[in-house]
Amino acid sequence: MVDRVYKADLPRMRSALEELNARFLNLNPDSVKTNWVKLRIDPFLNHVCSLEQLSRSAEFSKEFSHLRKGVRLFHSDLVYLRENIKGLKELLDKQKVGFIQEKRGKRS
Repeated sequence: MVDRVYKADLPRMRSALEELNARFLNLNPDSVKTNWVKLRIDPFLNHVCSLEQLSRSAEFSKEFSHLRKGVRLFHSDLVYLRENIKGLKELLDKQKVGFIQEKRGKRS
């Protein structure tokens, strides 16, 4: 069960991170002080891609079918990635609001 959920969630998380990557790159660089793509998104994408490769490899395919004690470890990976994706989305929304407010302030 966990292996199916894990394998299904990884591509969704990769897609979410790729979308966040594109959205952060579309922000005005002058309004963003931290390069979140390099700092967080790229490392998360690398991590998710390596987990996907491992989950499909012949070496680990047998291990995934015999998971019992490692369930907590896989669950913690998913929770960690979900929470960070959620945080990045919130950060993106704040960046957009700040940019809009900054733009409105310049017009006055």
